[in-house]
Amino acid sequence: MPTSYLTKDGFIKLQRELDELRSVKRQEVAERLREAMEDGELIENAEFESAKNEQSFVEGRIGELKQLLANAHIIDYDDEENGKCKYAQVGSTIFLREDGEKNSDKYIIVGAAEADPRSGLISNESPIGKAVLGHKAGEEIEIETPAGKLKFKITTVRYE
Repeated sequence: MPTSYLTKDGFIKLQRELDELRSVKRQEVAERLREAMEDGELIENAEFESAKNEQSFVEGRIGELKQLLANAHIIDYDDEENGKCKYAQVGSTIFLREDGEKNSDKYIIVGAAEADPRSGLISNESPIGKAVLGHKAGEEIEIETPAGKLKFKITTVRYE
């Protein structure tokens, strides 16, 4: 499995999810299975099937999280200089202003495992993430989108 780039917060969040699945969800699903088995006929028992499906999902997610965390590269902020950094990298907070716009949009570059574009967490593998990596504040970049190339200016690069 390839390296998972994670911020410290992202690593902690995934570790907590794994701990919750192992300690709480497994027990809940096991209890559901036990109760469904006590209800008798298993062949046509919808609750038993539902619990088996949930068990499969929980175990699959546990395996996925174990691999992600085992292959995690935690982003180190040693290059930090008063909250600012020289260039955009995984873990950076960047502000982009589209050509002709007055306001900048805030994004945090994270690894694919942490990405949540609606929350401003963009993957280093996304078009925006790829375009900004290695660039400094003040530089202009072009991002290929389905609507064509868009020009942006990187107004700020920092760590938060």
